[in-house]
Amino acid sequence: MGIFSLFNQELAIDLGTANTIIIENDKIVVDEPSIVAIDQTTKKLVAIGETARQMHGKTHQNIRTIRPLRDGVIADFNAAEQMIRGMIRMINPRNRFFTPSLRMVVSIPSGSTEVEIRAVRDSSEHAGGRDVYMVYEPMAAAIGIGLDVVAPEGNMVVDIGGGTTEIAVIALGGIVCNESIRIAGDGFTADIQAYMRHQHNIKVGERTAEDIKIFVGAALPDIDNPPADYTVRGPNMMTALPIEVPVSYQEIAHCLDKSLSKIESAVLSVLEQTPPELYADVVQKGIYLAGGGALLRGLAKRLTDKISITFHVAENPLHAVARGTGIILKNTEKYQSLLIR
Repeated sequence: MGIFSLFNQELAIDLGTANTIIIENDKIVVDEPSIVAIDQTTKKLVAIGETARQMHGKTHQNIRTIRPLRDGVIADFNAAEQMIRGMIRMINPRNRFFTPSLRMVVSIPSGSTEVEIRAVRDSSEHAGGRDVYMVYEPMAAAIGIGLDVVAPEGNMVVDIGGGTTEIAVIALGGIVCNESIRIAGDGFTADIQAYMRHQHNIKVGERTAEDIKIFVGAALPDIDNPPADYTVRGPNMMTALPIEVPVSYQEIAHCLDKSLSKIESAVLSVLEQTPPELYADVVQKGIYLAGGGALLRGLAKRLTDKISITFHVAENPLHAVARGTGIILKNTEKYQSLLIR
């Protein structure tokens, strides 16, 4: 069996805009930011994942950091292939003599077009995948949360990732109605950058805006256990002199309000399309939040108050899609109808 596993490897990949997670044998073996650093002159890979993220916004002219995925889909084919290949190599760093035969299940946004699906398949095959299957993210998230997706009852999942927010009602192993909107974690980061520019006259990079979102991000201006203000340092846009600005969670709640309202509208739009019997199931069970965006303070309360259906934050929402993809990989016979070839 040991020799067999050397030649055959089964991987579940959550190919996210912000993070890529790889699961092998029910264990998370790679959990890295979806970013690569490439040498401009040789086109060779310099760094990948967390190392490349630390370089982001700090490189010189010969090195460029690239995020291969934008809005949940592959934007740079070559960088995506190098990233997948590099992350697979992280699993077997000592095995450099031959590459094992790879069987992969990769999660993709439910709003993906044929061209976008093809791009994920081609990148995965070029990175060494022999059998490549795909599964829609909300379906994987529902399985990762622990919902019974093949039962004749409705389950609703809102997966707020880095590039897209996926909203779906699932029953009998299929997606009954869904919406995929390109407002998610990256949109929140861009909102914070714009707010800091207009409100405080301070220029902040993507990484700093991401830190603000993590430390003082909130969906409501009044929450329990509020975080302390976060101090931001940067150049004043008028004078170019350094300034320090304390940022409170109330400010961030105000600045994210527009984007969160769009997510609320998308949830209501999916509920409108839901058949009445399944709607009753959803009201009874509540709606599940997954993805990194689910960690935004007060988000479940805001959505519950607005939509009058209880929202539950999944246990470990960041890994819900990856966990579900891993379960599908282990039980491909049972979940055959969910896989996209």
